[in-house]
Amino acid sequence: MRIIFMGTPEFAVASLEALLGAGEDIVAVVTAPDKPAGRGQQLQQSVVKQYAVARGIPVLQPVKLRDADFLAELSAFKADLQVVVAFRMLPEAVWAMPPLGTINLHASLLPQYRGAAPINHAIINGEVESGVSTFRLQHEIDTGHLLFQEKVSIAPEDTAGDLHDKLMVIGANLLVKTVKAIASGKVHPISQDTIPVNAELRHAPKIFKEDGAIDWSRPVDDVYNLIRGLSPYPTAYTSLDGKVLKIFKAMKENIPTTHTPGTYLTDGVSFLKFACPDGYIAIQELQIAGKKRMDIVAFLRGYRPSSVTIVS
Repeated sequence: MRIIFMGTPEFAVASLEALLGAGEDIVAVVTAPDKPAGRGQQLQQSVVKQYAVARGIPVLQPVKLRDADFLAELSAFKADLQVVVAFRMLPEAVWAMPPLGTINLHASLLPQYRGAAPINHAIINGEVESGVSTFRLQHEIDTGHLLFQEKVSIAPEDTAGDLHDKLMVIGANLLVKTVKAIASGKVHPISQDTIPVNAELRHAPKIFKEDGAIDWSRPVDDVYNLIRGLSPYPTAYTSLDGKVLKIFKAMKENIPTTHTPGTYLTDGVSFLKFACPDGYIAIQELQIAGKKRMDIVAFLRGYRPSSVTIVS
């Protein structure tokens, strides 16, 4: 089959690499336009583009997916199938173009966690299981007929970054399985409406900066899951002496506390922890405004918080 691959971030590179490794004919790659980045605001290519260019695969970077010139260029490749991994929402003029349609790899066990940030929301909600799904695109986002799924467990200490890396590898292999099945005619699409769901459907909307603000009046488990679910990006944050403190890694202490939620305690040497109504969050890795990311010992070596309860 002639395949056009669509994707932008690192998560998509693993799938593209797996398809090429399986001998699939990737005739073109569609990815995001180059964007200014860094202090010098120099144009930065997506990692998918870098990977494709290094292997001599033609790259398309449309600003508008309904642009007539882009649609004509896309059609000229005469693809049999389009594969989408971590890309934009496609108009019907694009996803309906190939004779075999367009398939998508999604980082959740659909129909749960439809949306832009399934990995983050699964961790934030304290899920113990996630997975990947392949499905055919249709009009409503992430609602198309399912092709294959694979589950993966979430460890209590897993961050969004950890789950991302697990699903990236598992998803790439599942995508190869899906493409091979389509080529052989051995796929049996299943409507998501027929999938039994044991709990209410949860969604995974895009994460915004304000979603990372920690509310210390929440239960310690909720705060812990928020920190895990937003690490390493965009990170949960709080305020320390008027400065923004990003938290990348923490431990939870489910113990009785008499401290007001949000109170922070330290020995000035090895720990800094914040009180919740039913326990503490002990910071392990953090970054304060204007400084680099560091572990708690290195942070306390060079920083003396004020307005803090000192304990031994």
